[in-house]
Formats: sequence, structure tokens, C-alpha cells
Amino acid sequence: MGRHRAELLTTRRGVALWPIMVVAVVAVVGLGWFAWDYVSGVVDRRASAGSEGCSEGDATLRVAVAPSVAEPVQQAATAWAAQRPVVLNHCVQVEVQAMDSATTLQNLSQGWDQGKLGPAPSAWLPESTLWVNQLKAANAALIGSNPESVATSPVLLAVPEAAGTAMLSGSSFRWSDLPELASAEDGWSRFQKPEWGGLTLTIPDPARNPASALAIQSALAGASAQGRGPVTTEMLASQQVKDTMQRLATANTAKPPATTLDALVELGKVEDIAKASFEAVPVFEADLYRRNVGKDGAATSARPLAGVQAGGPNPTADYPFIALSGDLANDVQVRAAQRFSNFLKEPDQQRLLAQQSGVRVSATQERPNPAPGIRWAATPEALEPADADSTQQISAAWASAGEGAQAVTVLVDVSRSMTQDGGDGQSRMTWLKKSLRGQVERSVGGSFGLWEFSRSLDGTKPYRQLAPTKAVSQQRDALLDAVAELKPTSATQMYTSVLAVYRSALENYQRGRANRIVVVTDGPNDGGISLQQLQSELNRLRDPDKPISISFVAFAGEVERAPLNQIARANGGTVSVAATGKALDPALGQLLSGSR
Repeated sequence: MGRHRAELLTTRRGVALWPIMVVAVVAVVGLGWFAWDYVSGVVDRRASAGSEGCSEGDATLRVAVAPSVAEPVQQAATAWAAQRPVVLNHCVQVEVQAMDSATTLQNLSQGWDQGKLGPAPSAWLPESTLWVNQLKAANAALIGSNPESVATSPVLLAVPEAAGTAMLSGSSFRWSDLPELASAEDGWSRFQKPEWGGLTLTIPDPARNPASALAIQSALAGASAQGRGPVTTEMLASQQVKDTMQRLATANTAKPPATTLDALVELGKVEDIAKASFEAVPVFEADLYRRNVGKDGAATSARPLAGVQAGGPNPTADYPFIALSGDLANDVQVRAAQRFSNFLKEPDQQRLLAQQSGVRVSATQERPNPAPGIRWAATPEALEPADADSTQQISAAWASAGEGAQAVTVLVDVSRSMTQDGGDGQSRMTWLKKSLRGQVERSVGGSFGLWEFSRSLDGTKPYRQLAPTKAVSQQRDALLDAVAELKPTSATQMYTSVLAVYRSALENYQRGRANRIVVVTDGPNDGGISLQQLQSELNRLRDPDKPISISFVAFAGEVERAPLNQIARANGGTVSVAATGKALDPALGQLLSGSR
């Protein structure tokens, strides 16, 4: 019986084991199903929440980006999109368009050519705040946010490899030495290479090449109180600064390449430095890296160029990100731009920018490798940059310097509406006279003429010449006296006056210079010939051998911009908007700094 009880006990234990195992398996499966159902529910709820978050649909943030950083910015845009960003109940996608900054500026300020370039951007990432300053000068209403730097790149002198070896092993030099160094007949003697003769520097138009503009600032910065900038509009009127700029402009090559890239390509062809038309050009370090590794779209050179860093206050590209405004962007896009800008400043995106584009960021010291010709040297003291207005005036003063300085005729509106308030309790006329006086005082050379228009200023003529277009050095006081005598009268017979100035400019055309007409007006045409008559006459008079551009500043009043745009585009000019008196000086300065 004891054995029977033991067998029974053993049997019962054997029977009890498999139900337990089955229950356990079922429990595990059940728990797994419950867990999967829970996770699936969370995912579904999150997807539903995301869908509700995009209740207003999709939105696209289009960003025009300087080609030098377009590749990493595109990768950053893809990474940001993976996070499913939602802005004001819109799901946001980013479209990155690599575009030359000069092209972007031209189209933003003068009307976006959608047929040629596609939809207009709602944000912009150029190489330098100098581009943003130009857009602000052309039309401040297009700026939707303050510039936020996402990277930097110092300005170097790009030279042939042999020249780089000589400069890096010889005496040091500062940016402020450039005027003397470039104008000396034996400039290369400073670097123990007297057989090479003079060190010839080329400076492409600073209005379209920010490395040139920053190099000029640094050359002038020694005259500032601290010796490191900023260069101010007041400084530009001093004879010391004008002499320095004239010396540098005169030392510049007679016909500089149109762009920094063009200059780099030419330098890459140099075999004999003693016979080269020029041996150095200012360039952003990141652009020189791209040139040397063939990433800039131009033909790859067999000879990498060397980047030489000057001493003293060092100019730097700051790669500012801005949201655009007005008709270019709505509130969703402006906020999306600000969030994407912040995303670009996060460590992962910063490393992308540094590793792929050769720009400098605080998140990493990594650099592209290989990088022929680039030393990635530590930057010396930073140049304190000029403010937005002063940058326009530096370029305007440069355009008036050197052998090929431009010939500019300014036609100004003296209608009764110029008595109205232009801001800060000053009339529009007061602001206009202040701006014109500054332009005359800061002019280094070149030719400058002044006309006024209204109605019946000279008998029945609605226009009058106050100073002929001739060398500023011969009539600076007369020009200042003419500005002081400006006073508002009656109507705005602009078209008749523009035609008269154009005829005069043709008759007195100055060869070897950029001949330009700049018109400042605060209202629509009132009497005289029609727009159609003006266009017809301009078409008839136009001479391909005597190109004369016509540009406008639409100042303060209710200006009809459409006809001004028609005239400007047909005659190689542009239209800028100065909504207030403070905006007039940078707008006028920008127009006077046009390409030679």
C-alpha cells in the first residue's frame, strides 16, 4: 500500500507537469500579444497625433544655399525631415537649392524668375552677411529674421604653390600692408624673390565677391581707432582712408576677373610667376579647398593653389542663415526657417558642415582630408566688421577709385512731396541731401554729376543740370554747393527728365568707365512724356558701343515700381526700395557700387 501510494503520487506529479507548461506557454504568448497590441496602439496613437498635428497639411521650406555648403545642408535637411517636424499644424519638408549668391540676390531684389529658377526660396544661406546687407539695402522688407551664423571661413590669399612657399617662409605681412605691397615694383623682394618683380594682386568686384570686400575692409581697418575695425562711413571721408583705397585700387589689375572663382582658375594655369598677369587673390578658405579638390564645378587644375593667411585683424565669412519675408514666405515658413537654422547649429550637423565643406565650426576640429594647399592654421585676431550701411559705402567708394572708376550721373526728385516726413522728424529732402553729401565726400575719384527734376525748373523744362558729370576732384565743392541748394518745388515729371539725362550721358560718354544713371524719386510720373514714349526713345537712342545703365531708388512715397522695373531691366539697371530716410543712404550706396 505504501508502494501504491508512492506510485500514485509519482503519477500525479507526472500528470501535473504538462498542464503547467502549457499554461506557461499560453501566458507567454498572451503577454507577447498584449505587449505587441500595446506597442501597436502607441504607434497608431502617435501616428494619429502626428496626423492631427498636420491638420493644416504640408508646407515646404525652400532654402537657397551657397554652393560651398549645399551638400551638407541637403543631408541635414533629410535628417530633419526624418524627425517629422511640425510647425503651426503643418508638416514641413525642406528643399535645398544650391545657387550662386549673386544670382540669388539679383532675383530676390529684382523679382524672382520662377520660369528659369523654379519657385522662390523662403530662406537663404549665403557665404557672408555682406550679401544680406545688400538685400537689406535693396529692400529691407524682404528680410524675415536676423542673420544667424552656422559656420565660418577665414579669408586667405590664394597664390601659386611656389609663391605660397616663399610667402610662408619669408617675412610676415598684414592685410593693412597690401596697398603698399601690391603697389611696389619689387614686392616679391619682401619674400626673397626679387627676380619675380612686383607682387600683383587682383581684386574682383567687391559688390559681387565678398572675399574681396572683406579684404578691402581689413586693408582699411588699420585707420580705425582700435586698428582692427570697424570701418565706418565717417572714416571713408578721411583723406588718409581715401588715399589708402586709391593706392590699393590703382594697384589692382586693369581688368580683374569677374569672380573669385575665375581668378582662381587663372591662377591655376600659372607656370612662371615672373610672367603672370597676377599672383594673388583674396578667397574664403572653404572656396579654396573646393577649388583645389575640384568640387566647385570648374575644370580641375593640375596645380593646387596655396592659401596664405595674413597677420593682423582677419576677415571671415560667417555663413548667415536668414528667413525671407514679404511675398516670399509666410509665417509657417519663417518659423520653420528659424527651427531649421537651429538644427544646423547642432553638433551632428556642424560636423557635417566641417567635414564635407571645409568650413570652421566650434563643435569639431576635424577637417577634410586630403586638402592640398590648405594648412588650416589657427586664425589670428578677428576683424570687427563694418555695419550694414558702411559695407555699401565701402563698395561705393571702391567703385569711385582706381583707373577705371565709374562715371555716375544722379537725377533727384525735388517735387513737393519731398517736404513730407522721412523719419526721425526730418523731411525726405533733408535725408536726400544728407545722403548725397556723404556720397560726394566719400568719393575717392571717378566722375559724378547731379541733376534735379520736378516741373518748369528751367523755363518749360522739368529738369536742370546742377553739376556736369566730370571728375569729382575737379568739382567736389561745386557738387556740395549744388546739393545744399536742392529744394522741393512742384510736380514729378520723371520720364521727360530721364530721357534728357540719357541723351546727355550719350553725348558725354566716358570710355573706359562704367557709365551709369541713378534716379531717386518718391512718387509716380506726373506729366510730360509717357512711359511708352520714354521706352521707345531709349530703344532708338541705345548704342551698344556706349552702354549706360539706368537704376532707381524708390524713396518713401507711393512709387509705382512696375514702370521703374521695366525701364531698369531694359537698360541694365536695378530698382532699390528705401522705405525711410535711414534706408536711403545704403540703397544709394549699393547702386553706386555697381560692377565696373
